[in-house]
Amino acid sequence: MTHISYQLYCSRNFPPLNDTLKMLADAGYNEVEGFGGLLDDPDSLKSGLAENGLRITSCHMGFDMVEGDPSQAIALAKSMNIPKVFVPFIASDARPTDSAGWSAFGQRLAAAAKPLQDAGLIVGWHNHAFEFDPTPENDLPLDLIAAASDDLKLELDLGWVRVAGHDPVDWINKYAGRISAVHIKDIAPDGECTNEDGWADVGHGIMDWAAIHAALQGHGIDHYVVEHDNPSDHTRFATRSLAAIKQF
Repeated sequence: MTHISYQLYCSRNFPPLNDTLKMLADAGYNEVEGFGGLLDDPDSLKSGLAENGLRITSCHMGFDMVEGDPSQAIALAKSMNIPKVFVPFIASDARPTDSAGWSAFGQRLAAAAKPLQDAGLIVGWHNHAFEFDPTPENDLPLDLIAAASDDLKLELDLGWVRVAGHDPVDWINKYAGRISAVHIKDIAPDGECTNEDGWADVGHGIMDWAAIHAALQGHGIDHYVVEHDNPSDHTRFATRSLAAIKQF
């Protein structure tokens, strides 16, 4: 059974949170993915989830928290029964510039993940496009991060893989055993949806979902997280995307 979740970051511009959670429940979602900003008020998130019959089955947490305050990260995850934690980003001014630097970052990430893993959590990295920019030594940062530890999982953002110029199916096949979740994200044809940063509702863009879905299912990857970085109407995005995924 495929689990279809919704990344709450999509709705950050449509407060209040509880209205979003009700909208998602009404649309037919059972699961959501959290992000760092919501963890400033975990009680509101917990009560909203309970009120609307939703589960938070994964969450993005900043590297600063995971590395700097693992006990807090563990406590937050345990308090909401979150099984998976993904570190989603590193600021451009903090990114390594060569292969050795990315390898060292991967080691830092693996070390930071260890206390959370010891507490029973799945921990991984969520990519954007910059992890596909070759280093001067012609390595890809995503490979160097993944090489740090077999225990580090990946939340492969399929939209960003495509934006970076790669075929998502190739990367699904490459890291099938390490992928714990995927971001299901679509890209508008060139020149369209410019008011939404060029993203599209799932199933209404250029992504080859038949091939992608077949690859995911073939490898038993069943945690799909719906995302759009900047929808002008989050209800439209949520409902149309869920309908499209159910047709996969």
